Amino acid sequence: MDTINLKILQCLQKDGRASAQQVADQVGLSTAPVWRRIKALEEQKVITGYHAAVDRNKVGLQSCMFTQISLDRHSATMVDTFIQAVKDTPEILACYAVTGDADFLLKIVVPSPESYDDFMHRFFFNLPGVRQTRTIVALKEIKNQMQLPLF
Repeated sequence: MDTINLKILQCLQKDGRASAQQVADQVGLSTAPVWRRIKALEEQKVITGYHAAVDRNKVGLQSCMFTQISLDRHSATMVDTFIQAVKDTPEILACYAVTGDADFLLKIVVPSPESYDDFMHRFFFNLPGVRQTRTIVALKEIKNQMQLPLF
């Protein structure tokens, strides 16, 4: 990854709708090489997509929960079933396999604490192999950075 590609990525992280010409102006190259570099970064899966940043509060998702999940067993089937269920559930924005007391850490957004209770009954309590859940309620969002620190 050379410095020009990093500059291109920084520009696109700030504005995913920037044209190749706009990016070229910022990185100091002409449009054609920047366009080729962007296409190569997409083909190499360095750029995995372009997304609109949506304010979750303005679309009715005021509650953010972080839930630690412990599984009964760590058989391949049980873990695969859990991972697939997580991938299929839109309320779960992020899932990490972690060390410590829990097996997974999930970031979940829902409209309210009551709807989280409904979510828990619908999702966790019906999913085989979930031994324990521990939920942390986010009171206020201080920082939710999506841009990677590219140097």
